[in-house]
Amino acid sequence: MLLLAALLAAAGGGRREVSMQYNPGWSNSSVNLLHVRAAGPRDTLHYVWSSIGAPTALLVATGSPGSALRIDWARLLSPAPAGAVRIEPPGSVLYSTAVVFTKVFEYREAGKSGEHFYPPYDLSGFSWGSVNGTLNHTALTAEFLGVPASDPGGSFSNGSLAFRVTAYEADGRDGPLPSLLHTANSSKVEFVLAGVRPRGNGSRFALEVATVEEPGAARRLRSARSIDDEYTPAVFETLSLAAEARNGSATLSFLQWKATAYGSRSPRREDGIRCRPRGLHAANWTLPASALVRAYFGEGLGSAYTVSAINISFGGEDGEVYQEKRYLSWSALLGFGQPPQDAFSPLVISIVAVALGAPVVLLLVGSVVVLFARRKRYSEYEPIN
Repeated sequence: MLLLAALLAAAGGGRREVSMQYNPGWSNSSVNLLHVRAAGPRDTLHYVWSSIGAPTALLVATGSPGSALRIDWARLLSPAPAGAVRIEPPGSVLYSTAVVFTKVFEYREAGKSGEHFYPPYDLSGFSWGSVNGTLNHTALTAEFLGVPASDPGGSFSNGSLAFRVTAYEADGRDGPLPSLLHTANSSKVEFVLAGVRPRGNGSRFALEVATVEEPGAARRLRSARSIDDEYTPAVFETLSLAAEARNGSATLSFLQWKATAYGSRSPRREDGIRCRPRGLHAANWTLPASALVRAYFGEGLGSAYTVSAINISFGGEDGEVYQEKRYLSWSALLGFGQPPQDAFSPLVISIVAVALGAPVVLLLVGSVVVLFARRKRYSEYEPIN
């Protein structure tokens, strides 16, 4: 784990050679697996995205610039996929983790009785379109677009749910809101609900996210607040679900997001939707229905690894933003090492400098004026002989 931290620190500020490959070694597009490979001078970061079962991102960091993904497709698509996905050479693997998007909850306020929940949307039961047609090798983007395999209420008759993936070659900042700061050691996922008909007045939504951690690591929810909102107006909090070594020696990976979602395809400040986490908790008794997780970590998932889950809710008390536009977009970074931290922007530094400096300047000017006035008053008296 210390070696991973050292490699990522050495790669900080550098570029990675990034490639995206759809269903490597498999010609059938009835299932989706996307391999994003980000190679550095001395290491390789692997992001494996799949919608076989619940949508999943498998993150593997290796200490070799030549490490490769290997998939046994027959085993992966079988009822017992353990061992179907591996990284070679196996000795190069420094750290592995997974993030699984398991359910979408819809609920509304129910007065004194609390909240009324509708039956959840289990994302392992969705039907997903082919990712291959959405791949953009220049922009390094792809989209997993799905609808429930069974939708008796017709909520998705004119709607869909999507996970949009973006990979990065270097450090930088996204243009559209929430304008996330990213590094070459991270990728972005954007969760989108579009056109989905709410099942009640004032409905709000929540996304359940599960994580899988190796022995010796645990997830912790962090919150960082800042007075600087230049890049994400009116949003002063950044949250991250960080995987930390239990001895506290290093941060291994993270899922990071701003405390906002948006209700428009071209988001502006006024399109902001409140976003808040709900209780990180252990979830080893409810293992995520992900073929990719079982294929890589094996059947001993619940006992040998730590599974945690958190709900991220979207919307104010009345849910009116989604009711009006029927669009919801939430962006987050997934990556290795420490999550990126926003420094104060030059604009904010200038404003603070002026705010703090102006009183000092006024005090100095006032002191000079008073001293000058006193000297002038004393100089007007005639000396007495």
